[in-house]
Amino acid sequence: MTKHFLTGLELDQASVLSLLNLAKNIKQQPQEYNQALAGKSIVTLFEKPSLRTRVSFDIGINKLGGHAVYLDQQNGAMGSRESVKDFALNIATWADGLVARVNHHQTLETLATYSNVPVVNSLCDLYHPCQALADFLTLYEVYGDLAGLKIAYLGEGNNVTHSLMLLAATLGADFVAVCPKGHSPDAQIVKQAEQIAAVNGASVLISDRVEAAVGANVLYADTWVSMGNTTPLEQVKATFMPYQINQQLVENTGAQTILHCQPAHREFEITSEVMDGAKSKIIQQAENRMHAQNALLVSLLNKDYV
Repeated sequence: MTKHFLTGLELDQASVLSLLNLAKNIKQQPQEYNQALAGKSIVTLFEKPSLRTRVSFDIGINKLGGHAVYLDQQNGAMGSRESVKDFALNIATWADGLVARVNHHQTLETLATYSNVPVVNSLCDLYHPCQALADFLTLYEVYGDLAGLKIAYLGEGNNVTHSLMLLAATLGADFVAVCPKGHSPDAQIVKQAEQIAAVNGASVLISDRVEAAVGANVLYADTWVSMGNTTPLEQVKATFMPYQINQQLVENTGAQTILHCQPAHREFEITSEVMDGAKSKIIQQAENRMHAQNALLVSLLNKDYV
């Protein structure tokens, strides 16, 4: 695969499937990969708060025999104390890779331009590709064949929606984003996904009608208010409540699998009844963040294990 992983568009269908198979192997036979990153140090940079991303990368790198170096904003905001360019140039002299959770995609592009070690996007305003890899690793475990699945995302069209949509298109899965009017995914990214889907025999649909989710194998939720947005959930409740994943919606759509990237606001975008129910794969999905990311890091940093 390419040197950096910034959008997920770096991967074609064969590359994604190869990565998912590697992730399954790492998950099932961790002892065979416990030295895959031996002697390597990876900086994990966080401009945003994190539970799953920080812990899964830190522990995952350790399980591969590597060393994770956590950096937050104690040294000042990116680009203020020193330029993003200089940050990248310096980090690349010491580290073997840089995993960055940032406010703006442009920051990642600058890091990648000036870094001669791989840069991985662990979340930005436009994409969350590591999350999408974990999502499809989970669906790969549940269904085996990913082509032809129908995935319905309900809620705010955001970075998670974008990456899920793009990877669904790449893998030949039908994707529906069901969002209130004025809250749809980015139109340019939708167009990209439609073009990719057409090549792989899949479809992309954007709708504000919950009925568009009928027939979906998978229902997917995310918070109604993206990180960094200080709008209280109660303030958007009237707009988004019709898109809540609840037991009635599960029955109406016929879905067999429930996903949520977390953090979840129970009784808002998803009910506890569904989140804790038999069809929920949400904790499996969270666990798979580590295995999918480990496969990605091994692919980027140690071709001997691929």
